[in-house]
Amino acid sequence: MTNGQNQTIAVAIVAAGRGERAGQSHEGPKQYREIGGQAVLARTVAAFASDDTIGPIAIAIHRDDREIFKQSLGSLSDRVIAVEGSSSRQASVYCALEALKSHEPDFVLIHDGVRPFVDHATIARLLETMDGNVGALPAMAVSDTLKRADDAGFVIGTEPRAGLFGAQTPQAFPYSAILNAHAKAAETDPHGFTDDAALAEWAGIPVRIVEGAPENVKLTWARDIKMANRIMSNGADVPDIRTGTGYDVHSFGPGDHVTLCGVEIPFERALSGHSDADVGLHALTDALLGTCSAGDIGTHFPPSDLQWKGANSDIFLSHAAQTVAGKGGRISNVDVTIIAEVPKIGPHREAMIEAIDKILNVGPERISVKATTNERLGFVGRKEGIAAIATATVFYGTVT
Repeated sequence: MTNGQNQTIAVAIVAAGRGERAGQSHEGPKQYREIGGQAVLARTVAAFASDDTIGPIAIAIHRDDREIFKQSLGSLSDRVIAVEGSSSRQASVYCALEALKSHEPDFVLIHDGVRPFVDHATIARLLETMDGNVGALPAMAVSDTLKRADDAGFVIGTEPRAGLFGAQTPQAFPYSAILNAHAKAAETDPHGFTDDAALAEWAGIPVRIVEGAPENVKLTWARDIKMANRIMSNGADVPDIRTGTGYDVHSFGPGDHVTLCGVEIPFERALSGHSDADVGLHALTDALLGTCSAGDIGTHFPPSDLQWKGANSDIFLSHAAQTVAGKGGRISNVDVTIIAEVPKIGPHREAMIEAIDKILNVGPERISVKATTNERLGFVGRKEGIAAIATATVFYGTVT
């Protein structure tokens, strides 16, 4: 958004569903169930109401929910415009958009009422991206392998995931453009679009993807609400996120290349070691093993064992990743810093990230490779060898 100073940002929240997939509850539909002592919808509204850039907020609710809506939102209900929704998400969004007409907003964020963990950073990215002609969609790149199955449940194919994203909300649009698109869709296909980006595509409105947030989940099933409640309830459950560190160093010896983070770099010397002496992958291996108290690289691949003489260090890192996965871990981020006066690391950084991702399969956005010198101090400064420091962050679920 080029200039938000005098522009109005409205929000349309859809919360008229019955939430059948979340099962029945005495608390009512899932948007009114409590997580951490507060209704899901109240947390959703609070995320926008606490943002200074946000103007009017319209919420489409079920005609039977007016009382529970007021009870659940408390004083927040004075901050919003509640309108009666319809039988489909698409039609309910249209109701909320219509309710904003008198405010004449410039832009609108359309959001699911059961996504209570949207953050201000995601909202800011959307507002920075869209303009008078373009919408914006927060999304996460698909990381799972995608399978196609037949009616009997048998796999009949594997789908390429390159270029595929999981859409989130809020989805941001120029208000007039998306209102007109909804008006046209209501005449031709009033219930067929599952999100507003799809409707915008149909109407010819360009939509640009921006980075979403993994925490911005939609609470669809009863288990989703149960887990969210545990996490939000005064730390009764806390995310089990562990960090490990690793350090390795090797001296120079005779040779014509060094191997760093899986990449061979031509050089007048080589690093000396029992294996290929890849200090980057060695440090990262120790960092991953450290997240689950699984010893160090020497525990699993002792230098006294001749089978590892000259071995490629991707074997060690792959083993560490399998060890983490075997203990229920999911790698969130890895960061390697190479400390060297020579050779130059910068030209090879992207290839190193690619090599690490080929082993860990976590996505290049979760891999960092950096380099620094030792300011001519110590053995590194005297160009006698190379050192590396690595940090790994791994999510192991929750601790109860």
